[in-house]
Amino acid sequence: MHKYETKIQELKVSILTEVARMTWDNSLDNPAHLLDIPEKIIPGPEANLRCCIYKERAVVNSRVKLAMGGDKSNPNVVEVLPIACDECPVTEMTVSASCRGCLATRCVHACPKDAITIVNHRAQIDHKKCVNCGRCLTACQYSAIVKTQRPCEKGCPANAISMGPDKKASIDVSQCISCGICVNQCPFGAIQDKSWITDTIRMLQGAAHWGYKTYAIVAPSIAGQFAPATFGQVVAGLKELGFDGVAEVALGGDMVAQQEGAELLEKGLLSTSCCPGYVGFIKKKHPELEHLVSHTPSPMVVTGLWLKEKEPDAKVVFIGPCIAKKKEFQLGRTRNAVDSVLTYEELCALFDSRDIELTELPEEQLDEASGHGRKFAHSGGVTAAVAQLLQEQGIGPDQFQLKPVVCNGISECNMALLKAKKGVLDGNFIEGMACEGGCVQGAGCLVRSPRNRIEVENHAKQAGERTIGEAVAAAKGTAPEAAEKAEKQPAKAK
Repeated sequence: MHKYETKIQELKVSILTEVARMTWDNSLDNPAHLLDIPEKIIPGPEANLRCCIYKERAVVNSRVKLAMGGDKSNPNVVEVLPIACDECPVTEMTVSASCRGCLATRCVHACPKDAITIVNHRAQIDHKKCVNCGRCLTACQYSAIVKTQRPCEKGCPANAISMGPDKKASIDVSQCISCGICVNQCPFGAIQDKSWITDTIRMLQGAAHWGYKTYAIVAPSIAGQFAPATFGQVVAGLKELGFDGVAEVALGGDMVAQQEGAELLEKGLLSTSCCPGYVGFIKKKHPELEHLVSHTPSPMVVTGLWLKEKEPDAKVVFIGPCIAKKKEFQLGRTRNAVDSVLTYEELCALFDSRDIELTELPEEQLDEASGHGRKFAHSGGVTAAVAQLLQEQGIGPDQFQLKPVVCNGISECNMALLKAKKGVLDGNFIEGMACEGGCVQGAGCLVRSPRNRIEVENHAKQAGERTIGEAVAAAKGTAPEAAEKAEKQPAKAK
């Protein structure tokens, strides 16, 4: 049994697993069977997570809806479950026990709304007047005033979450960048991402009937996510699920490095387009800088296009750590390169739904990409790949000086974009990653650990000395139906 990081993740995967099982056996459309899921997940009679088993089951029922695609009228891929959002304190300024009732009363003088008074030598805040501006917080020399903030609001890098009239979290769709950070921040699991797991299963089931092939394309951050199972055993597991073939999105990373390198040389100033959360942040927060974003599609899209160029009728499912990819694959600019997106959590549920024990499977070889393409998974990887590409093409510092600005998380991205807007950015290549650490810490990961970067580095080393140019050339000369032959070609040893 997989060891989960939190009880929320365990609950999420168990519900996804039940929905997947019912989809496989074609019983999902039976209302009676659907109603059985909450009782199966929460058997009772004692409540373990909430005040009573009835509320626990009501939360499970809301999660089942998300596992089946969620609210179709809501364009966002992340939704709030109102029934689960009721335990967090309201965001407000609070006076702590550190208040000394000082003579200066800087907090009183700093407040623009006269919301602070001194009662019995202690500051008190009238929350009917307070607008949470934070001036008292910075004014207090004892740090006696603290901002008690809901984790989802505090964690949202786009400031898209606020408290609604019902005191529950509310997501502003016009500001949300679908990064999914709030999904991990909420300690009660009241914010969750929609799932396309049922669509994926039906896609696999329909392949034999309609005569198309299905391909799973896996992000390089998958390394170590299903340990102790190896990467080769995960590939074997995907074929056990019914996929006709598996491809590395890292190979798409190699292709992206080639295209972005050429684009950078042409334009002189460029921002990456790999991370949909970061691109969404630019579109919603800095639209005047959209022209800086590379016209090169993301590695996910490039990989899907490569497969569909060979087989136009193929169905492609991206599997990775990113919730924002669930938004990206629906956008017109992806040109229908990908037909569904699953996270590692959802892939775990798929394996469980078919009782597939990865560690018992023989390894299947999948070795297409360069190590540089595989390093796209962590912060700084795209920059390193572009630098490598320039080196492979013989473009030295005397011809073009690469000056990268590697941004780790939206806060650093925002700072770089503000400098670019003012014309004071000391660089010509902005690498933006919405998640701190890069894709290795994505919201859809099974494991979020500092070791994830190490796992990716080790996975990259297994590609040997294969260059970006060699990986791309081999791919463009190999049709998907010949993938088995290509996969058996060993990488060069260091």
